[in-house]
Amino acid sequence: MRPMDTSAAARFWTASGLTGEYTVERFGDSATLADALLALVTDGRKRATASLVRQFAEEPMPRIGIHWIVCDGTGQPRVILRTVELRLGPFNSVTEDFAYAEGENDRTRDGWLDAHRAYFGRVCEAAGVTFDEDTEEVLFERFAVVHPPELADHAELP
Repeated sequence: MRPMDTSAAARFWTASGLTGEYTVERFGDSATLADALLALVTDGRKRATASLVRQFAEEPMPRIGIHWIVCDGTGQPRVILRTVELRLGPFNSVTEDFAYAEGENDRTRDGWLDAHRAYFGRVCEAAGVTFDEDTEEVLFERFAVVHPPELADHAELP
């Protein structure tokens, strides 16, 4: 996967008119997955994401109100999101409502569990550890799209 273009992200941020701090991120663990998940965001279906807490070992954990620029699989910035809700919990604590908001697969809790077992398994394998759904802590995050304007969740603007 190509690196994220942080210079293009900085220009994208400036053009948005937003102020404050932001991070530059992408979804998934491959260019194909990054593009597929980003497409769910831009079509309005995806308004949540989940990460293993271990994925933040080298960077700060998200905070409510923080902005993040999401890049596509080629590393180009496409949307700016704002975190609106965070919850830490065990893998199996995912709710039907959260699975639906995440917008992936069939949007059910069972579908979420199956897909995230596979995804978190790959994340852990890449880190040289085994995924244990009974002990891994998950960050459940909801977000709003704030830029570009044509995609923005206007009721959620800061």
